[in-house]
Amino acid sequence: MPAMDIYEDSRTVSRADLAGWLRQLANQLESDGRIFYGAAGAVAVADKVKCELEIERENETEVSVEIEFSWTEPAPVKAADEVEETTKEADEVEQPEKDAETTEATPQA
Repeated sequence: MPAMDIYEDSRTVSRADLAGWLRQLANQLESDGRIFYGAAGAVAVADKVKCELEIERENETEVSVEIEFSWTEPAPVKAADEVEETTKEADEVEQPEKDAETTEATPQA
């Protein structure tokens, strides 16, 4: 599945405001492990993340710093009734195939 943007924000701020924003992110991560964005959005951050820091000189006058962290979310856990239903459906699909194999393997007189 290709990457899907959830939220993006770009603006020019003072160095002090940038530091405050980074502190706010750090506090959110430390307190309950979520990053809040936009009007009411939030994303839960895993306990272990891959982190990257990239500092680049774009040209003679421009320098960029990119901080990136990523993680893999665990697969959703199915409820017990969903697991039972999935198992039942799989058994129904597999049963006719087993019968067909048995019929083919039986010598004909």
